[in-house]
Amino acid sequence: MQTTRLGTSGLNISRLALGCMSFGDPAVEGNDWALSDEAAEPIFRQALDLGINFWDTANVYGDGTSEEVVGRAINTYSRREDIVLATKVFFPMHGGPGGGGLSRKAILEQIDASLTRLGTDYVDLYQIHRFDPQTPIEETMEVLHDVVKAGKVRYLGASSMWAWQFALMQHAADLGGWTRFVSMQNQYSLMMREEEREMFGLLADQGVGSLPWSPLARGQLTRPWGQQTKRSGADELIADRFNADDEYIAGACEKVATARGIPMAQVALAWVLRNPVVSAPLVGATKPHHLADAAAALDISLTEDEVAALEAPYTPRQPTGY
Repeated sequence: MQTTRLGTSGLNISRLALGCMSFGDPAVEGNDWALSDEAAEPIFRQALDLGINFWDTANVYGDGTSEEVVGRAINTYSRREDIVLATKVFFPMHGGPGGGGLSRKAILEQIDASLTRLGTDYVDLYQIHRFDPQTPIEETMEVLHDVVKAGKVRYLGASSMWAWQFALMQHAADLGGWTRFVSMQNQYSLMMREEEREMFGLLADQGVGSLPWSPLARGQLTRPWGQQTKRSGADELIADRFNADDEYIAGACEKVATARGIPMAQVALAWVLRNPVVSAPLVGATKPHHLADAAAALDISLTEDEVAALEAPYTPRQPTGY
């Protein structure tokens, strides 16, 4: 497995990240597609065999059960010091004043809850899951700095916001002498390229690494257009984030994959990985071939003609996921 630094920070990570939203308690409402401890065991073991040591979860995934499964997996199949562990905070965990958002109360409450579920005393990368317009930026950046100084967090990251919002937060950190973000987890794929307009330029300037989520467009770039899986058939977000015109993008990906004799997922990931701002795409795996395809994509070098063919069908669109 290739490794890289996360942006220009000193944190060394695998070139692929294991996205852990697919792990948790299937009994949780709306989480019936998730893999329990037993079902997830082969995926965790395969990730370790492939050298994928960067694991990303969030407090809200499976109502906290993803963190519990991930924490148990680290203790069972690996060692805490061998894993780069990331989680997130923002979305509501309960209705109380500290249940969600990025206030001082919420972050201090939620980092402790995450550490308990993960069974560890620190996380390597603590990410704000979204921008919080209800909380002063200075309040958020100061308390994030406090959890770093308390030893509960090693590095800070952000996710899915407008470039101007991210710039304001980094500037506030500079003015306050607080810890800056080293990563941005944003939506990026052949079917969602809006981050190329402003965010990627800002990340390059700031030395911040991109950790693309949904690099396979929620599975739309892994199979011929129109085919569905159990999860995609129940995924209401697919209709909101993709449209009929994206059939041509999927078709271009399928054509390149067919010509090379490889799965579509490898082509789509290879395209994401070629962007110099990208540190590590997040790969959500529920079947063994998902991680195998992702690892194989690291060895694929697309030609300029292939890149042009893959990018040609894209049309501008409103960013989603903010």
